Amino acid sequence: MEEDEPELEAGLEAALELAPAVQAAIEQVFPSQDPLDRADFNAVEYINALFPTEQSLANIDEVVNKIRLKIRRLDDNIRTVVRGQTNVGQDGRQALEEAQKAIQQLFGKIKDIKDKAEKSEQMVKEITRDIKQLDHAKRHLTTSITTLNHLHMLAGGVDSLEAMTRRRQYGEVANLLQGVVNVLEHFNKYMGIPQIRQLSERVKAAQNELGQQILADFEEAFPSQGTKRTGGPSNVLRDACLVANVLDPRIKQEIIKKFIKQHLSEYLVLFQENQDVAWLDKIDRRYAWIKRQLVDYEEKYGRMFPAEWCMTERIAVEFCHVTRAELSKIMRTRAKEIEVKLLLFAIQRTTNFEGLLAKRFSGCTLTDGTVQKKPEVPPPSTNPFLEDETGAEADEIVMEKSDTDKPKKPKVPDNPFHGIVSKCFEPHLYVYIESQDKNLGELIDRFVADFKAQGPPKPNVDEGGAVLPSCADLFVYYKKCMVQCSQLSTGEPMIALTTIFQKYLREYAWKILSGNLPKTTSSSGGLTITSLLKEKEGSEVAKFTLEELCLICSILSTAEYCLATTQQLEEKLKEKVDASLMERINLTGEMDTFSVVISNSIQLLVQDLDAACDPALTAMSKMQWQNVEHVGDQSPYVTSVILHIKQNVPIIRDNLASTRKYFTQFCIKFANSFIPKFINHLFKCKPISMVGAEQLLLDTHSLKMVLLDLPSIGSQVVRKAPASYTKIVVKGMTRAEMILKVVMAPHEPPVVFVDNYIKLLADCSTDTFQKILDMKGLKRSEQSSMLDLFRLRLPAPPPGGDSAGSLSLSAPTPEQESSRIRKLEKLIKKRL
Repeated sequence: MEEDEPELEAGLEAALELAPAVQAAIEQVFPSQDPLDRADFNAVEYINALFPTEQSLANIDEVVNKIRLKIRRLDDNIRTVVRGQTNVGQDGRQALEEAQKAIQQLFGKIKDIKDKAEKSEQMVKEITRDIKQLDHAKRHLTTSITTLNHLHMLAGGVDSLEAMTRRRQYGEVANLLQGVVNVLEHFNKYMGIPQIRQLSERVKAAQNELGQQILADFEEAFPSQGTKRTGGPSNVLRDACLVANVLDPRIKQEIIKKFIKQHLSEYLVLFQENQDVAWLDKIDRRYAWIKRQLVDYEEKYGRMFPAEWCMTERIAVEFCHVTRAELSKIMRTRAKEIEVKLLLFAIQRTTNFEGLLAKRFSGCTLTDGTVQKKPEVPPPSTNPFLEDETGAEADEIVMEKSDTDKPKKPKVPDNPFHGIVSKCFEPHLYVYIESQDKNLGELIDRFVADFKAQGPPKPNVDEGGAVLPSCADLFVYYKKCMVQCSQLSTGEPMIALTTIFQKYLREYAWKILSGNLPKTTSSSGGLTITSLLKEKEGSEVAKFTLEELCLICSILSTAEYCLATTQQLEEKLKEKVDASLMERINLTGEMDTFSVVISNSIQLLVQDLDAACDPALTAMSKMQWQNVEHVGDQSPYVTSVILHIKQNVPIIRDNLASTRKYFTQFCIKFANSFIPKFINHLFKCKPISMVGAEQLLLDTHSLKMVLLDLPSIGSQVVRKAPASYTKIVVKGMTRAEMILKVVMAPHEPPVVFVDNYIKLLADCSTDTFQKILDMKGLKRSEQSSMLDLFRLRLPAPPPGGDSAGSLSLSAPTPEQESSRIRKLEKLIKKRL
């Protein structure tokens, strides 16, 4: 037994080990913080936690008693639970048996209810069987009576229809035929019965006979042969039209076709191709003839045809189709005789007639199948008959600049007759296009001759740069041509006219604008210090005269106006042309041409001022800077540069007052041109003494202040210079100041000098460093050692980055440089 005890204990311990899922469920149901309840309970750790030190062993008896008490309570709880489960199985079986008995009783009751329900249903069916039979009999009897009545009506109606047809009683036939057709529809499912099928065939035969009879009556009343109408309106024909409404639609179409053909037969004879009245110069007679015919029709036949047939409109529409075909044929035959004035006259009269049709008729017959030749649906892009004819649109001579920001929406056409006749002129609109080409060529030549005769515009700085008047004249003519052509056609002729516009926009840009820009002439020579000292204020140094500067500014303003107006012209053309052709209208190339003129004008202004400053910069580079003994006021070359700036810039600014953004571009381009040139001439000043470098630094600061004030120099209204311009000036002139500071720095020790150069200039180019050494006047041997040291001291560029960009981060800020300049000025004053 003693040997089995360890095995029993091991078995008990193994039985107490629960699966992880079971253990997790127990912890979820009975959460506990007691270490004894944990699955990974460790007795040694638990005892160590209870007795961490030797002193804690003093209360071991108390701890043991608590554990024994807890064990005793657990035993009592387990015993109570086990005893409570003794009778659970027996109670469960008893409850199950009771449930089964209750289910059997419930099933029996449900079966009884079902049996009773079936018996009740059978009883109800037996009661209502006779009632259902009576209902079916009543329904069938009602249907039979109704069908018999319909059959009686159909048989009587067919007999009456045949009799009335023979007597030509169309008034009664019209009402009777519609009723017979409606009754016959009820017998569609009985067509298998021979008698019904026979009645249906009799109705169809009567309809065919009526159709042929009515056509014969109209043929007799309105014979197709000859030009005179022997017949006339009658009540019989009026009632026949009512019958035709009920018959096959082809009968109605045939009546309309024959009547209109007979009605227009006289027109085809009077306006034959070989007649004098058929030509375009007498096109008014065609429209006068149809007006008289329509009035005559209303008086004689207006009541004969039903109003819903719209016979007046149908006659007018067919006349339009015939006229269009006849005009197309005669214009193809006599194409060489078509002149611009004659063509425009014919188109104007035709469009007026189409407008008259739109006021008189709704256009409901244009999509009707009775019309043989359907006119083309007017395009959804524009309507030349809205306000163009009255000249309201012509009042908008030159599109306003503010309109460029507004969305353009195509006009909705309200004239359904647009183009129904005038489309025939479209193949011959090349005559109009060629005429406009010739007129625009003559207009450009006149502009060139007027410019040569009148000369450049007079300076007028009070009103800003004047736009050349020829520009407005050109776009006025463009507007007139566009409106006129849109009235003629919104298709390919508009594309051809756009091509002509493009041609003469380019010619205007090159002949009038670029062709009249003053030409630059190269001249050599420079200014000496003596000549600079003798230079007086107001002396003319710039290559361009005041008139030439004003002319350049005027051409620039004109090009800017043309650029904006060309963009608006493109939008207007897209409004006028068909939606399918909008993509073919593109004036981007012409707008680019005007942009080139603007760029060239700005470049000329920059070159002029730049060239005026060249002699002063040349004089600066030829001065003996190593012999300068003291620092004084700004040098004469600085005074010369400032003088030229004050002479040119106010004139340019006043003449570009209407185009402020281009004056800003001029300032930026001049700064980008002058500052690098100034630095290049600065490198030519060698050798330089310490005092000479201080004088150059003072001059550089003076130029920097003038350049910063360049946009508002000489102006009573001081404006803050644009940030983009200020950034360029500060960056460029700060580099020039840093160059001079490096030159002023002692070259001993060399390491300090090289590090100071890298810090101030942030330029890793050996060429620039070589130029600095030349300005300091070092010998070649010293320069060689300096260059080797410079290459060694260059910082390694960061991976994937630009070395120049990394070095530029250490460059001083403009605020720091301004404080250094102030310190230098104080030092100069002390020495003086």
